[in-house]
Amino acid sequence: MDPLHPTGIDAYKPKEIAELLEAAGAAKARLPLVSMLTLAMLAGAFIALGAAAYTMVMTGADAGFGPHRFLGGLVFSLGLVLVIVGGAELFTGNALMIMAAVDGKVGGGELARAWTVVYVGNLLGALVLAGLFAGTGLLDGAMGATARAIAEGKAALDPLSAFFRGVLCNVLVCLAVWLSIAARSATGKILAVLLPVSTFVLLGLEHSIANMFFFPQGLAAGADIGLTPILTNLAVVTLGNILGGAGGVALSYRLAYRPV
Repeated sequence: MDPLHPTGIDAYKPKEIAELLEAAGAAKARLPLVSMLTLAMLAGAFIALGAAAYTMVMTGADAGFGPHRFLGGLVFSLGLVLVIVGGAELFTGNALMIMAAVDGKVGGGELARAWTVVYVGNLLGALVLAGLFAGTGLLDGAMGATARAIAEGKAALDPLSAFFRGVLCNVLVCLAVWLSIAARSATGKILAVLLPVSTFVLLGLEHSIANMFFFPQGLAAGADIGLTPILTNLAVVTLGNILGGAGGVALSYRLAYRPV
C-alpha cells in the first residue's frame, strides 16, 4: 500500500486544484488567436457530438422519465470527455478563468478576449456539426421528430427559468472540470465528468453551447421556431452559465483555498 495514498486514490488535493486552475487560466488567456479559435471550434463540435448522441438516445423514449434522461446524460457526457481528455477550449468551462483574473494573473482585456473568441469558436463548431448532421438524412425520420421537440421545448422556456437553469447547469459543468483536474489519469478524468454532466441533463438544465447545436439541429428537422426565442434563450442561458461557473464555483473555491 502506498503510504501517501492509503485509500488507493491518487488525486490532487482541492488547494492544489485551485493552484492548477489559476495556472491553466493564465495559459489559456495567452493562447495565440489561431490556436484558441481552433480549439474552441473543436469544443463546439465535441459538445455537438454529445448532443446529437443524446438526441438519438431519447428517440422513442419518454423524455420525462428519469432513467431515460439519465442514460441520455451519460451519452451527452461524451462532449465534455472529448474536451477535457482530447483537449479543447469550452466557454462554459472557461468561466473558471475568473479565479486567475481575481488574483491578477489574467487581465480584464485578456479575459474578455478569451471568452469572446472561445464563445464564437464554440458557436462555429456547433453550427458546422449541425450542418453535417442535416446532410446525413438522420433527421428525416424519428430522430428528426426528437430534434424538433428538443428545440421547440427550449425555445418555449420563459427567460427567467432558462436563466436559472443556466446557472445550475454550469455549476455542475464547472464542478466536473474541477473534479477532472483532481484526477491524474485519463480514466479518472472521464469518471469525474460522468455524474455531474449526467445530473444536469437529468434535471433538464440549460447549457449555452449545447443549445448552439440543438437549435439549428431542430431547425434542420423542421422545428417551428422564430429567431427571437432562439437568441433570447442563448443570451439568458449564457449569462446564467457565466454566473454559475464564475460566481458559483470559481469564486467560492477561490475564497476557500486562495484567501487574501
